[in-house]
Amino acid sequence: MNIPVFIGVTLVLFGGAGYMMGQAVAITWRPLRQVFLYALLLGAGDRFLVFALFDGELISLGGYLIDTTAITLIALLAFRVTRVNRMISQYPWLYRRTGLLSWTEIEE
Repeated sequence: MNIPVFIGVTLVLFGGAGYMMGQAVAITWRPLRQVFLYALLLGAGDRFLVFALFDGELISLGGYLIDTTAITLIALLAFRVTRVNRMISQYPWLYRRTGLLSWTEIEE
C-alpha cells in the first residue's frame, strides 16, 4: 500500500466525496443504511482510480475493505453531524444539543 496515494486519493478525494454524500443523505432525511450502500460504491470508484492512475491492484479485497472503511467512517461522521444540526435547527422547541454528535429532548 502506498501511503501518499492512500492519503491523497482515499482520504482527501474520496473522503471528501464521502463527507458530501453523508451530508446529502442526512439533509434529505434518508435512512442511515443508504450511507453504507453509497460508501460501497465510492470504495469501488476509489479502487478503480488507484488502479488507473497509480498502477495499484484493481481486485484487492484488503485494499477495497480498508478504503471503503475509511470512506464509510468519514461519511458516518458527516451524516451524524448534519443530522444533529438539522434536528436542532428545525425543532429548537423540542431538542437541544448535548454535543457534536448528539441531542436530547428539552424537558419542561
